[in-house]
Amino acid sequence: MNCSVETKEIEAITSTNILPQTPFWARIKNEQGFIPSGFQLRVSKDLINPAFPEDRYTHEDLLVLIKYVSPTQCFAYVPYGPKIEPNFENHGVFLEELSEVLRPHLPANCIFIRYDLIWENQWAYEDDFFDHSGDWLGPPPGHTQEFRVNFSTQNWNLKKSPSDVLPKNTFFLDLTKEENELLYNMRYNTRYSIRKANRDGIRVNEYGMEHLDTWNQLYQETALRHNMPQQEQDYFTSLFTKQDDHRDGVQVSLLMADHDGDFLASMFLVLSRKRGTYLFGASSSDQKQRSASYALQWEAIKKAKQHGCSEYDMFGSAPNLNQQHPLHGVHLYKKGFGGQLYHRMGCWDYPFSKKEYDLITAQELKN
Repeated sequence: MNCSVETKEIEAITSTNILPQTPFWARIKNEQGFIPSGFQLRVSKDLINPAFPEDRYTHEDLLVLIKYVSPTQCFAYVPYGPKIEPNFENHGVFLEELSEVLRPHLPANCIFIRYDLIWENQWAYEDDFFDHSGDWLGPPPGHTQEFRVNFSTQNWNLKKSPSDVLPKNTFFLDLTKEENELLYNMRYNTRYSIRKANRDGIRVNEYGMEHLDTWNQLYQETALRHNMPQQEQDYFTSLFTKQDDHRDGVQVSLLMADHDGDFLASMFLVLSRKRGTYLFGASSSDQKQRSASYALQWEAIKKAKQHGCSEYDMFGSAPNLNQQHPLHGVHLYKKGFGGQLYHRMGCWDYPFSKKEYDLITAQELKN
């Protein structure tokens, strides 16, 4: 075998830029009904790239979350993992072998593994999938994706998931640049809104758990305004209580923008190793909230840079400028900060029991 795994304690998982592959994320998801499991992978480098020698290996920690969908059935979910990214032509071969070596370590009633892949989408490199304006049109239909990903696999078993879980498209900012360069790379309207907020007396500060009630008010107002599903309030308490107490671990900041004591916008900034992540945002309906949201984001970017982060993840956007996409407004807002749009492969499933898998995914499609 070119890949092997050993179990590993959750708290012993090595810190990483990938927030959903940290012990912090395991603690959060454990409270939401997932059962976290930790593994250390040993992978032959030629499985990642055939040009590498067979006798060289790389190691990586992997967080797997077990979710029961009934008293007798569960599936394994890998959030933004594995972090090791093989060549495009080895995507399927690697996932197939990893799935088979993980299988004995998973519950006997585990129906499938779902990988929420952070790997860059294979079709984001092909000219045929961009329009005349340079906007990405998205990948081809699922069966076409499956044909390519399963090529060279033994079992031809990988399936494009019926839906994706974590954001599949995002903007990344390069925080190795100086602040002036970061500002210069922004769209004019974004820079203008940041400076206008400063002229209007909007101030951004960091707060602790004592301001969670204010956060929740803004969050609920935002959810109602945009008709979006809400996280439970206890979830945001957990973001504070489950963070790490050392610099190399995950740190959580609640940033809030106010004008003369009236809170207009708020967000959660999460710092994990060299990456800052904009995890959640909320705002009031006040007319000043627009510039406040820009000032808030700029402060978070600066804070992540001061922490030593080399990149900033906007954590979710539309894949392109299609005005009909529900995240079109979010896309325009985040695009204005000058980051690079990145398209992930999204969720892929490896079924262990095809009949039971088909039943579960059919129900998933109904929901």
